[in-house]
Parts: sequence; C-alpha cells; structure tokens
Amino acid sequence: MNDSAANGAEGTRRGTRAPAGAGDGTRAVRAGLPEPVKHEPTLPGPVFAAHFHLPGDPTGPYTYGRDENPTWSLLESAIGELEVPGEDDVETLVFASGMAAISSVLFSQLRSGDTVVLPDDGYQALPLVRTQLEAYGIEVRTAPTGGDAQLGVLDGARLLWIESPSNPGLDVCDIRRLAEAAHARGALVAVDNTLATPLGQRPLDLGADFSVASGTKQLTGHGDVLLGYVTGRDAQTMAAVRRWRKIVGAIPGPMETWLAHRSIATLQLRVARQNTSALAVAEALRGRPEVTGLRYPGLPDDPSYAIASRQMRRYGCVVSFVLPTRERAERFLDALRLVDDATSFGGVRSTAERRGRWGGDAVPEGFIRLSVGAEDPADLVADVLRALDASAH
Repeated sequence: MNDSAANGAEGTRRGTRAPAGAGDGTRAVRAGLPEPVKHEPTLPGPVFAAHFHLPGDPTGPYTYGRDENPTWSLLESAIGELEVPGEDDVETLVFASGMAAISSVLFSQLRSGDTVVLPDDGYQALPLVRTQLEAYGIEVRTAPTGGDAQLGVLDGARLLWIESPSNPGLDVCDIRRLAEAAHARGALVAVDNTLATPLGQRPLDLGADFSVASGTKQLTGHGDVLLGYVTGRDAQTMAAVRRWRKIVGAIPGPMETWLAHRSIATLQLRVARQNTSALAVAEALRGRPEVTGLRYPGLPDDPSYAIASRQMRRYGCVVSFVLPTRERAERFLDALRLVDDATSFGGVRSTAERRGRWGGDAVPEGFIRLSVGAEDPADLVADVLRALDASAH
C-alpha cells in the first residue's frame, strides 16, 4: 500500500469532489477520488490487506482489515457525496450486502422492549428480519407504504423503516411527512433508497436519519457486485452502526468495493438511459388489454405520481405489472429475447421475473417485476410487445 492510497480518505474531503452546483454526471465521475499525485492512478486499485504496519500505539486510520480499508474509505466518501452533496457532516459505511446494511441499522438501534415500524409490502427478506427482531423481544408493527399508512402505527416506536418506492409493488409514501411525524414522537427514521438511488432521491434531505441501500442494484449496475451501505449525519447513531459492522464482520471485500467505485462513474449515464426507457416500456404496456396493475411512479396516471414528483428527481428503472395467470407470465418470460429471466434489478442488461416464484411477496401469480436496462429503448419496447403477443398462445 502506498501513501497516496492510505491517505485517500482525507484527500477526498479536501478538494477533489465536484464543485458546488455541479451536475449529477460531474459529481458521479469525480466522487471519492483522491487528490492527484504524480505518477499515481486517478483511482487507486484495491488494497488487499488484513493488517497494516502499526508500530507503537494503535493510532491512525488503518489498523486492521475488519475495521477500515483505504478502498472502503474512497467508496464511502463517493457515496456520501452523492447522498448529501457538498456537506461534510455525513458518514457512510459500506457492507458486504444490502441485507448486511439493513441489519446493521435495525440491530444497532433497537433493544428488547423497543418497537419498530416496518412496511408490510417491502423487500421479501423483511419477514425474516421480523422473526429475528421478535425473537430478541422487539415489537414489530407493519403497515403498507401507500397512503402514508405507517403514520397510524407510529406511537411509541423507536424506529420507523420506510421503503419508497417499495419493492416490488412500487408504492410511494411522503417521506418528509412521515419523518416529521416520527421525529415528533421520538423515533428515528431509516429509508431504504435502493430503487431510487441517490440520483433519484435523497432521504437525508427529506428528513431521514439513515439512508440505506443495496449497492448490488442500480448503484453499481453490472450485476457483478454484492454491496450495501448506510449514510447518516448523527455521529452517535452512526458509531453504533459502525460498531455493529465490526462485531458481525459484515464487511465488503476490497475488490468488490473497488468495482463499485469504478461503476459509480457511469451512474448518471445509466440512470438517465434506464429511466427514459422504463417510462417508454410503461407507456407501451399501458395500452395492452392483458396487462393489469401496471405501476411506474413516472407515469402521470400512476397513483404515486404526485408524491413521487415532489420528492424524487428520477423515477427509477423498475416497472411492475400483472398478467392474467402464472402460465401466461411464464410464457411471456420465455418469449423475451433482450430481457434475462433473473432476479435483482438495476443492471445494464434488462431482467424480469415472475416475482411470486419466491413465495415471500404478497403478489398475484402473474406479477412481473421488469428491470429496464441500457438497451436501445425502441428495441426493448419491441421485444416486450412481441413477447406479450407470443405468450397469448
């Protein structure tokens, strides 16, 4: 490890970030880069180290590989610059997966006897989380994302967990309204921002205490990295998250971390293309008689459009809809040529799946979650419509 890599965390905050008022593309390309050093790479390679030279007292940023790593520091700085541009009073911590990040907030902030409010239409792993929370003596209340229904079960809660847009149903809630109500009752607020990404929505600016996301999805966008992160402003609550990461060892590898940082440089380009194409696909699906339950927050007639337009800067790359039967949905997926039948979302290659096959989401058997990639919009729309035609027989 060379000095420029070791000092990367400090260098990113001193002057390499994008200037105030810079656009998202400039910010994404420059985020987290260390100060230029002659003959050194603009983005240092991954630092593979379990331990570091450490004579004398254990002071300084890097002591042991489970606690800190220079490659993490650069990525954490980059994500912080995207989540809360131009501010220094934020901290980001990266994790081995999105679920590791989610767990770190829940289990670092809650104690036996506390109450947490979760969405009942969120990510399919949340029921597993609920079982574990209840085993630790934590009361779990749930309500739907839509209609700000979580407001009705907030009293006495220690933590409110918001997922907006929700996965896979794409409902949206008024984050600012919920955050203000939760804080008035003494509760912390965490927002799962995976579907929106920091370029689509900034939860901390909307009043949340934590912005949490799976970097596996659109943030990195290539389907080759498992990653999660937590960003927050409060030093005390973030110290608890950091301590949890240390205790459970839910740390990302340096190679995955480096790949994630490299991928962020194209985030704005990917998001712009994918959002435009997602709207085109949603508009094409709107005219199909066999399609019901179509949801995309960017459609003007979507139930969430008004709220989403107030708090989101971009609407995301996921479109959901329902086909009449399980068999019709499976025929549709088999007929697609430019869309892979795969789980997850946010990648440059479009994917789709019949979400009910996992058994953890309260969706109809014919429910499709379609993640729109970076293919040409006209080609993608043509493929989806052709597959709908083919699946009719």
